[in-house]
Amino acid sequence: RGNAGGQHHHRIMFDKYHPGYFGKVGMRYFHKTLNKFYCPTINTDMLWTLVSEQTLEHYKTSKSGKAPVIDVTKAGYFKVLGKGRLPNVPVIVKAKFFSKSAEEKIKAAGGACVLVA
Repeated sequence: RGNAGGQHHHRIMFDKYHPGYFGKVGMRYFHKTLNKFYCPTINTDMLWTLVSEQTLEHYKTSKSGKAPVIDVTKAGYFKVLGKGRLPNVPVIVKAKFFSKSAEEKIKAAGGACVLVA
């Protein structure tokens, strides 16, 4: 009945149709608390969606030398990743983590990356 004989008289069926059903793989992690691994991410092409469109238009045209501050942690993100393109507008981005490519893209646009605890 059921899965009886999986390692005995039904071995051929289990090996043929369910390879890897028996056995173990990897290491055990005792008392895995998932809070340590909670790290929502946002890509650089989505950074400007966290502020209004008027903000982007204002800083595109302004010659004041000031840059907007985008705090991604307030929007619920921890890490900034480097996918996509950034408009050529200086911006100060605050986050807990930055990937290498995200940091390069933000600095190439004239902005700065600020680490937040």
